[in-house]
Amino acid sequence: MAPKVIDKRGQSLTVQSYLLDHKFNKSVLNKIVAALTNPVIETSYLDEFPGLNFTYAIEVGYKPGVTDNVAHSVKETITDLVGRSSKFEVYSSRIYVTNFKNEAEAGKFVGTLYNPLIERANIIKLKDSKFILPAKTPKVILEKRVPVIKVSLDLTDEELVKIGKEGIVDPNGSRRGPLALDLASLKAIKEHFDKLKREPTDIELESLAQTWSEHCKHTIFANPIDDITNGLYKTYIKGATNLIREQKGKLDFCVSVFSDNAGGIIFDENYLITHKVETHNAPSSLDPFGGAITGIVGVNRDCIGFGLGAKPVANVYGFCLGRPEDTRPLYLDKDSAREMLPPARIMDGVIKGINSGGNCSGIPTPSGFIKFDDRYRGRPLVFAGTVGLIPRKIGNRLSHEKKAKNGDYIVMVGGRVGADGIHGATFSSVAMDSSSPATAVQIGDPITQKKLSDAIVKEARDQNLYNSITDDGAGGLSCSVAEMAKESGGAEVDLEKVPLKYPGLQPWEIWISESQERMTLAIPRSKWQKFRKLMEKRGVEATIIGKFTNSGKCVVNWNGKKIMDLDMEFLHNGLPKHQLHTSPGPKDSWATLSLSRRGAGGEVLTKDLEKLLGGKNIAGYSFISEQYDHEVQATSVLKPLAGRGRINTDAQIFRPVLSSEKGVVLSSATYPSYGDISMHSMAACAIDTAIRNIVCAGGTLSHLALLDNFCWCSSNDPTRLGQLVDAVKACYEYAVGYGTPFISGKDSMFNDFKGYDEKGNSVEISIPPTLLISAIGVVENIYKTISPEFKNIGDEIYLLGETHNELVPKVDYKKNTKTYLALEDVIQKELINSAMSVNSGGLGVALAKACVGGMVGCNVSIKSLPGDAKSSENKLFSESQGRILVSISPKNVSKFEKMMREVPYAKLGKVAKADLIISDNKKVIETSVKKLYKIYHSFSDSMQ
Repeated sequence: MAPKVIDKRGQSLTVQSYLLDHKFNKSVLNKIVAALTNPVIETSYLDEFPGLNFTYAIEVGYKPGVTDNVAHSVKETITDLVGRSSKFEVYSSRIYVTNFKNEAEAGKFVGTLYNPLIERANIIKLKDSKFILPAKTPKVILEKRVPVIKVSLDLTDEELVKIGKEGIVDPNGSRRGPLALDLASLKAIKEHFDKLKREPTDIELESLAQTWSEHCKHTIFANPIDDITNGLYKTYIKGATNLIREQKGKLDFCVSVFSDNAGGIIFDENYLITHKVETHNAPSSLDPFGGAITGIVGVNRDCIGFGLGAKPVANVYGFCLGRPEDTRPLYLDKDSAREMLPPARIMDGVIKGINSGGNCSGIPTPSGFIKFDDRYRGRPLVFAGTVGLIPRKIGNRLSHEKKAKNGDYIVMVGGRVGADGIHGATFSSVAMDSSSPATAVQIGDPITQKKLSDAIVKEARDQNLYNSITDDGAGGLSCSVAEMAKESGGAEVDLEKVPLKYPGLQPWEIWISESQERMTLAIPRSKWQKFRKLMEKRGVEATIIGKFTNSGKCVVNWNGKKIMDLDMEFLHNGLPKHQLHTSPGPKDSWATLSLSRRGAGGEVLTKDLEKLLGGKNIAGYSFISEQYDHEVQATSVLKPLAGRGRINTDAQIFRPVLSSEKGVVLSSATYPSYGDISMHSMAACAIDTAIRNIVCAGGTLSHLALLDNFCWCSSNDPTRLGQLVDAVKACYEYAVGYGTPFISGKDSMFNDFKGYDEKGNSVEISIPPTLLISAIGVVENIYKTISPEFKNIGDEIYLLGETHNELVPKVDYKKNTKTYLALEDVIQKELINSAMSVNSGGLGVALAKACVGGMVGCNVSIKSLPGDAKSSENKLFSESQGRILVSISPKNVSKFEKMMREVPYAKLGKVAKADLIISDNKKVIETSVKKLYKIYHSFSDSMQ
């Protein structure tokens, strides 16, 4: 089936093409064409396409086996026309029709159109003003291979290390890809199988590699480090939460923390809310769209897999990227055959991926951020999170409790298994280099997942049709089945029953593949038929692939032959402990803020402010916020953009239960650049900012929880481990200090790039150690929500908190707690009109953003600010924590100041008409709000 024209721009055409692998008759094909075409704006052609005097056509489509979401949707449309009895396949492609002098010129252009890792491209020379596309379907054809092999570990240490880094050797001599197993782990495996007097099969070794991977076991946080015998996670992250919950006593709002796919807290007497934030860094560096969409649909499944199944009600995102103007080429190999995508392509892809994955699933995306640093050039960081809603009880069962039982069927639901996503977990556990496997990349299918989600959460869950559920995420079935098997005591799988996308996959590939849109359920035998019929009715594939047992073994069969027989204890707890050691890095190099312009003012500081406001890490990113639908489900309260001037908000609020006046408030913060001076302050500032953002919007410290995402680099370097210890200790100190428990977290510990430049010189780029702190809270009354922009001319402007002469702030949680609690009180008494958390760029930027948001000006004096900042530069641009900019109606000033008696504050001035004027003995800044608006939105405008 030939293409349809969807766009015409000057001297070129962009065309959408669908290739059908079926011999439909002409009348049926004409009906299909009509169904796929909007006759008002499109023209369709069947089996041919007029070239319209162009010289070349370039067809770009997916490689065999890569998920093609457009084709899936088209197939559903055609199925509705012809019925499900017709067996056919659809393949989509894009065609660019234009004029080139010769094929060499066309070939240069091709490289800008596609990602060769997952896509194919054909250059077609047009003749006689017409062309016919090649009718070759991109089917997956796998050669016949030995299904199961035994792997000898009776090797030298050097050979064992090579297996860990590059993978098992297939009979044809090729390596499969990284197992991410170190020498000690491989020796432990060898010793275990020596006791069994046999060699491991390839599927056993691959299964252990997935289960023991850093991505799944979080070994760096779990292992003893220096004198911290219980590891960083248990001592400081979980330890903080345990202490806070104990201190809260009956006021504890945590329900399920660190034990499920997401963390769960009380929303109200009827509901829990859940939250989880994942990273999808490694895949996004190779295929940004696929990596990001897989990240968001994957964390959606973490939500669905919480307890008996939570409904996804909001998505969050975060991007840490190289500068988009950086065009220097980088390669994974010395021969320059595997080029890394430039930052601009990565940015475009990850933004689209999060958008497609979330909004196509009918989930709003209200909350997110973007940051730029040259050190993210080799390995971008892509954060994806989901908030869920679940009744506290499902019938007579507590919704957060689940347990697979002996005899339950193991049922896989959702998508089918392919070669995509093989070694995803182990790939994410190592640095990126020339051995990074292309098969680690997956592309999520949000439409398939939406059907799965609705069928499970809206129907099967409330009919009590299953005992347990989890996501087929990292490690695929090998991890989901093995994790659930801990609940019953064992599992037995008949692997040949697993539905496949195409024939020819080996058993080990089926077992560890991370192909998307799949979940594993434990279903009682008596409820299987009812569950099966429900899934069939909803168009969701569900297949029994085995049963849960109490044998103490995880057994996998292949066509009646046992190919894996692992002891559950060894599978889950056999990983040897490693004593980690740290080395002290450079001492915190505290510095004071100085622009070397002491006494400057007027035009000089005005330009400083304007430059800061227009910088990519401070300027608005409405070009992302306006792409993402935050209104779907109709729950939005405090939106990602606020005021007439559309400034990005630091916190967002939505209403998950429409019959309730309660809301959920979200925020996040990260300060990677602070880590260059102090890892302790980097973590402290992230926690303080995430909390402060929420309190400014109307949240409360008493019902606020945190999530941590550590993205580190070179984590086998003792110095980097020392920095990690500093940051984790700060997390404990400030979480306990504020009484805000951690409920979930994730770490990604080897975000390093090892490759080459265009001359073949080796290049190593490590990210700055990055800690993302996410915060979630409950707002008692959404009608008391506070937005950040100035609103009324004549309102009084105040700054709460102290301003210090510091380049990287130190956080005083005791002082800040007093400020935040006082702010909570005045918000509840409805005494303020706006509140903005003072973050990056300091007070000057906060004033500018508040003015731009309301499209009003202000006239303020910074002469008398609490704290030790003396120069105008320091007062304006210090990023001291704990500070809040508020505006108040004159009638409320007396009550406000009375309630702030215990809090340091300064009365700055008033909201004015059109200009921003700041004085400090003399006028130091004067500019128009219209100009600031253009500067603030300049980055977004350049991205349109």
